[in-house]
Amino acid sequence: MIYQSGGDPFLGASSAADDGRSTAGSRSANTAAETPRRDDERLSTVESYVDRVLETGRDRWSGESTPLFVDGVHVETDDPVTWRYDGEEFVVSNLASQQNLFRVLAGLSGVTGDRRYVDAARESVAYHFDELVDERGLLRWGGHQFVDLRTLDPVGHFDADVHEFKTHFPFYELLWDVDAEATTRLLRAVWDAHVLDWETLDMNRHGEYGRELGDLWDHEFADPDPFFEGDGLSFVNVGTDLILAAGALSALAGDGDAWTWGERLAEMYVKARHPETGLGAYQYTKPRRRNEPPADGPLPTTSDYGDRAENQFGDEFAEVAREGWVVWGSRVRTLYARSGFVQLALAESLGRDGEQLRRWTVDGLAVLAEHGYAPERNAFLPMWADGTDLTGKSFPRTGYYGEKGRTWEPLDADMQFLRTYVRAYRLSGRDVLWETARRIADGLGVGDIGANPGEGVALDPEVAGANPMEIFALLELQRTASHPDYLDRARRVADRMIERRYHHGFFLASADRAYARFDAAEPLAILALDAALRGKPGLVPEYLGGHGYVHGTFDGHGRTRDTKLIWPAERGEEPGSR
Repeated sequence: MIYQSGGDPFLGASSAADDGRSTAGSRSANTAAETPRRDDERLSTVESYVDRVLETGRDRWSGESTPLFVDGVHVETDDPVTWRYDGEEFVVSNLASQQNLFRVLAGLSGVTGDRRYVDAARESVAYHFDELVDERGLLRWGGHQFVDLRTLDPVGHFDADVHEFKTHFPFYELLWDVDAEATTRLLRAVWDAHVLDWETLDMNRHGEYGRELGDLWDHEFADPDPFFEGDGLSFVNVGTDLILAAGALSALAGDGDAWTWGERLAEMYVKARHPETGLGAYQYTKPRRRNEPPADGPLPTTSDYGDRAENQFGDEFAEVAREGWVVWGSRVRTLYARSGFVQLALAESLGRDGEQLRRWTVDGLAVLAEHGYAPERNAFLPMWADGTDLTGKSFPRTGYYGEKGRTWEPLDADMQFLRTYVRAYRLSGRDVLWETARRIADGLGVGDIGANPGEGVALDPEVAGANPMEIFALLELQRTASHPDYLDRARRVADRMIERRYHHGFFLASADRAYARFDAAEPLAILALDAALRGKPGLVPEYLGGHGYVHGTFDGHGRTRDTKLIWPAERGEEPGSR
């Protein structure tokens, strides 16, 4: 559903009572008879989960019964998730951390025909647009903002008190369906807040609230060479959110100028790829050095000391040591699997306008497979963008990237990479992408997805994991070449996922978890499978892999994230006590 508007995009013609689901993959008469019952049970589980979220998660704390949602609750007491700062306690409602929940609500309405689910999401969005935007239309959400459900006031003083987006990938179709004018203002405000210099596209992850809207697309663009010294940090996890926002403006509002700038931003990362290998780039600017780093000893980690990769590794690796050319660790997943998938999804939805973005993204994934994928380990080698293999080498100095003596290790391929490589193949037909996907799938225990799509498929009959991303990857395989085994395994993964992760009426990483995070991907994966079985995958919004977070100072724990402090807590523990 990226991007689709008009009519009522969140209600489907099919219903649970008359589902028309495929029984593909059923291997016997008994199994075929059992399959519809299990399909109904999975959908019923999601309905029960959503009903529990609606019961426990909507505003019970302000005294005004607003349609806002808390980010999560304690699984036993139903108490809300809170953030403690400077002796105060706030009930956390972060709209940016509820986008997958809203996809679930819309998807459940899509497959059941019951619009009360999507209406709950719509009402929350409408309240935000009416009450929780700044002068230019910027929502109070993101990494350093949330709404306190006791006071209904935005809270940001626990950190930078700014707008921050990093791989959030919001559900813009829903926002548009609720209020097209407010969504247009929001998307324009996102660009206006984060671009520091339009001539160079120097930009930053932080955007200030409380300013009037600037000239936006009327600026001149100098098309600068990469790695100029900038005042911001042009991380790709920020840039991809801006590219997505520009694409949404183009697709939903017909704003061609927005996509001109979105494509310019995407090209900045392409121009910053290494000229010999085509690897990279995580960013296209170089932090402006305002202070000199010390000649020896541990290095400061803030960007005012200049390029932190150069500071930490430049003596050993010379000019290739720069932040934009780091191709190791989680940055590989962010750049290629997460941002790569979103760019492919956006490119496909834009049609001809997205053709250049599609080629750039596909080329990048092919280069990574050629230079960095090690099939014998099912992992991506840690590299500089010139292809230098860093495996087993040690950090020469303590700095931004870690402590002295730490060794570089490969990054295991995961289901995100599998899904992205399958999507890239489907949109390009390039054999190297399918072969890489095939090896990743085998290495992950999925089995043989086929020498060619849908041919010679031999998936592993055993399902060891319970990962929603595997369901999304299998559905991408089914979309590429229909085969009953893809759907059969997706069903079994979904069943195992419910068995292992559905506790206390919520989806949890384990039964011991204390807090249920409502932005879970598991119910969305089950709904996506259900829609695919009906032959109507468009009934459920696509999972883009985005996630929200709260980042700031928490009393007694310093600067931290809810993803590290709150959501991993186990029952009987205070957050952060482990």
